[in-house]
Amino acid sequence: MTVAAAAREAKPNGGSPPVLEVSNLVTRFATPEGEVCAVNDVSFAVAEGEAVGIVGESGSGKSQIFMSVMGLLASNGTASGSVRYRGAELLGLPTRLLNKIRGARMSMIFQDPMTSLNPYLKVSKQMTEVLVYHQKMGEAEALRRAVDMLDLVRIPEARRRIGMYPHEFSGGMRQRVMIAMALLCQPDLLIADEPTTALDVTVQAQIIDLLRDIKAELNTAIIMITHDLGVIAGISDRVLVMYAGRIVERGGVVDIFHDPQHPYTEGLLNSMPRIDSALVEDELISIPGQPPNLQSLPGGCSFEPRCRYRIDRCTLEAPELREIAGGRAKACHREALTPQAAVRA
Repeated sequence: MTVAAAAREAKPNGGSPPVLEVSNLVTRFATPEGEVCAVNDVSFAVAEGEAVGIVGESGSGKSQIFMSVMGLLASNGTASGSVRYRGAELLGLPTRLLNKIRGARMSMIFQDPMTSLNPYLKVSKQMTEVLVYHQKMGEAEALRRAVDMLDLVRIPEARRRIGMYPHEFSGGMRQRVMIAMALLCQPDLLIADEPTTALDVTVQAQIIDLLRDIKAELNTAIIMITHDLGVIAGISDRVLVMYAGRIVERGGVVDIFHDPQHPYTEGLLNSMPRIDSALVEDELISIPGQPPNLQSLPGGCSFEPRCRYRIDRCTLEAPELREIAGGRAKACHREALTPQAAVRA
């Protein structure tokens, strides 16, 4: 997908221009065992006030896309293609210039707030230094802004609790602190990498509600990276399904959940437990096999060894991500999923 196509995708109804445009992104890592292609020709765009969910199993390349976007790859990683923030190219940008964008215009919430927060510094210091660095605020003004942001993310008694250390907060409250820190400079784009994984379901729901409110109140573009389809359903407008470093399906959240068009998406949905199951004894349907080794991907479709719909063409030719009806796209040779013609794994 070209940058222009990604831009059209982000404003399907003639809405806002994209905040972020990713085109033909490839991310590789050099390892002693050989080169690993973690992200392979990925393109998408995100508009103002839009929430995009990125879903897939562990190792599918979800997080590495955004480590590439933020310039946070490990030393053995390289990224090529194009990543544009409001039209400005980020790949290859010197760290000095990149620092003016990340943390200020683009912020990222990491998976584990306990390891992301410095245990030796009070929350007040960790929050105010963001504003002092990016906004050139004085300490007193920065502290007032930080308290206001803790109030926004619904931390009780924010003025008192801002003087506490991270270990004095619960897991859910630490995640709220991380969200508040990410929002301090009122960024255009908020990237949330598995923000609810370590939280119980009640707190997960509270965090999703909070992010939904932030999206509505601040018109912030949100990217939600997760393996949890329930989280995706709770906040996303559009969904990108990742497998083996590629996008295999793209579409609106309602379309994806009610009419999956890629076998992998269907497998993910079937493996979710349901409370409306007709029979108590119904078993979960798992996806057979394991994700492929990224150092030796199959010659054809990467999902072919696990796919119950596979045909001869799947072993010979990797499917391109192609547009289908309703502004959706999928990387599958079949026109439609037809279980009657499926070949069981």
